[in-house]
Amino acid sequence: MSGTDRRERLPELNLFRAFAILGVVHVHASSYAAGVQASESPYYYFFNWMNIFFKFGTPCFIFLSSFVLFYNYAGRPVNRGLIFGFYRKRLLYIVMPYLVASVCYYFVNQGFNGDLSLPVGTHLAKLAAGVATGTAYTHLYFVFINVQFYLLFPLVLLLLKRFPGLAPWAVPLGLAIEWGFALWNKYDLQLEDKASYAPTYMSYYMLGLCAAAYFDRLKPWLARGLRSQTARQRGATAVLWGCWLAAAFVHVQLYHNGRAYGIWVDSLWYELLWNVHSLLSALVLLQAAFRLGRRAKPAAAFLSRMGELSFAIYLLHPVFLLAYRRFRYSIPPESLTYLVWVWAGVPVCLFLAWLTAAGVFRWVPGAPLLLGSRPGPARAAPARPAEPAGPKAAGSGRF
Repeated sequence: MSGTDRRERLPELNLFRAFAILGVVHVHASSYAAGVQASESPYYYFFNWMNIFFKFGTPCFIFLSSFVLFYNYAGRPVNRGLIFGFYRKRLLYIVMPYLVASVCYYFVNQGFNGDLSLPVGTHLAKLAAGVATGTAYTHLYFVFINVQFYLLFPLVLLLLKRFPGLAPWAVPLGLAIEWGFALWNKYDLQLEDKASYAPTYMSYYMLGLCAAAYFDRLKPWLARGLRSQTARQRGATAVLWGCWLAAAFVHVQLYHNGRAYGIWVDSLWYELLWNVHSLLSALVLLQAAFRLGRRAKPAAAFLSRMGELSFAIYLLHPVFLLAYRRFRYSIPPESLTYLVWVWAGVPVCLFLAWLTAAGVFRWVPGAPLLLGSRPGPARAAPARPAEPAGPKAAGSGRF
């Protein structure tokens, strides 16, 4: 891997973040309906599709976290100053917001479940266990697994600098680690919170590393419209998008057969389809971000701002979804109204979280310690890239 201290800025990555946070919110908004709440609904296929098709959100954030770190740090010498600065930023803008969110969500959850009267010692023990495993609330595992990756990142960067020939083997190695862990867990460990451990996502980390290492070769394919691509590039685009849609359809159908008809298959098939669907999604969304950033300026500016705030939105949206679900009252799950109500949870919770994050960053002192690094001033996405963009959702802040 090679590079310079100042890499080309990639404003398109904020569009990628926006796509990923939309995926996350769709999955969370549909979780109850796709589970058991609407199993008898004539619209159940839509609920299941919404819940499974968008499962690329968290893996794509993980891919982007790895991509941005290796893209921005590859040309820097690995010394004490770099390591100190790297961990300082993550401690302040990732670990601190994670701890604050864990405490807040723990007590919100206890309040909704009527368990606030438990002894203080019990609360402390349960909270400590939740923080230590990323399970204080359902969405916080993403931050927890990224912290695990941050612990390894300087070592991996040093290895790649010393042995650059390892880069082409990154994805096969990541897949081997991920599937070795999956098989070990299925036949021996049987961890209930497997999703809270970094090996579960090793292929996404390694795909991000590989994309950063070969980005100079990848960028022409990403940036060109279909008409201006070479025949080989158009073939690669067609294969990528075709395989992505096929994997997504099979993934959705496999879950629908199980949830709707009780036809379940071996758990490794679900693991495989999710893995393939998500890996292809990372490349599809990356290409879509570059295309949109050059063609649809108003939409790109809107989504770019969403992407800049996506880490804060990620932290905040579940509390609004929790409150939103309290207003369902007597809407029957079989009705069309229920379908509209479920989907409406996406924009409602997304924009409430967005507005709250914007307000906190504007008015609350020390806001980055609560919601991650502060976004820059609102602006339209530039037509041409300029300076490195920090990972505002899937990493720390500015480098």
